[in-house]
Amino acid sequence: MRGMVINMEETKLQTLAQIKALLEGTTEVAFRVSKEERNQFIDRVFKRLGYARHGRVDKGVLLRYLERMTGLSRQQVTRLVRQYRKEGRLSKPRQRVTPTNGFARRYTLADVALLAEMDVLHNTLSGPATKKLMERAYQVFGDIRFERLAGISVSHLYNLRGSRPYQHKRRHWTKTNPTGIPIGKRRAPQPNGLPGYIRIDSVHQGDQDGVKGVYHINAVDCVTQFQLVATCEKITEAYLLPVIWQLLNEFPFVILGIPCRQRLRVHQLPSGQATQKATG
Repeated sequence: MRGMVINMEETKLQTLAQIKALLEGTTEVAFRVSKEERNQFIDRVFKRLGYARHGRVDKGVLLRYLERMTGLSRQQVTRLVRQYRKEGRLSKPRQRVTPTNGFARRYTLADVALLAEMDVLHNTLSGPATKKLMERAYQVFGDIRFERLAGISVSHLYNLRGSRPYQHKRRHWTKTNPTGIPIGKRRAPQPNGLPGYIRIDSVHQGDQDGVKGVYHINAVDCVTQFQLVATCEKITEAYLLPVIWQLLNEFPFVILGIPCRQRLRVHQLPSGQATQKATG
């Protein structure tokens, strides 16, 4: 009997005592009023048994009866009671109408395809320019295909461009334009016959048996070919700067520039020699 649904002549229930006996004796039986008749059923129960004249306990019995018969929750039944006490009746439940076709579409798939064709021919101009072209196509050249598109708004034109049918017809890709940011220039020095432009290179000696080899730092003057060589353990600022300073101090002339392949920073040299930063 669990979950069984039957029909009954509930109009014979004239007192709350009968309703209470029904609720206590039919816990395993479910009575259900159809959805279309819920409000009419509740309205008949209120008119036959009343609601406001009963006390709190009897009102609770009546609400439980309505819950059992309609399948509504306590909150839903309470809202219907509030409406009945305010208006004196219950209106029919609103039926949700689902339109079959929705709103009528002014611009068809053919119009979207025509817009995509126009954008292909003119390489996707701005909205106002494209609208003007379609107006001229219809008004000046008499192309009836543009009859609807000639009156389109610029904002809705962009809506059509963003629609899925338009994207299937045409996808517009914009490449990223590379922009060069000149941080430093690599160029050969122009010593003009003057010594003091030092070219600095580094050569790794190589590894042996998993042991990292040292780096040879070679400093050569571009004009005189005066050359100095030193070694350091690693090509880092902590290891390289002391070696660079020592090499530059050994040159017998003022240092005017340091073009080098390695990215070096010579902040300050001892003895106040004039140098330039080596930026690689």
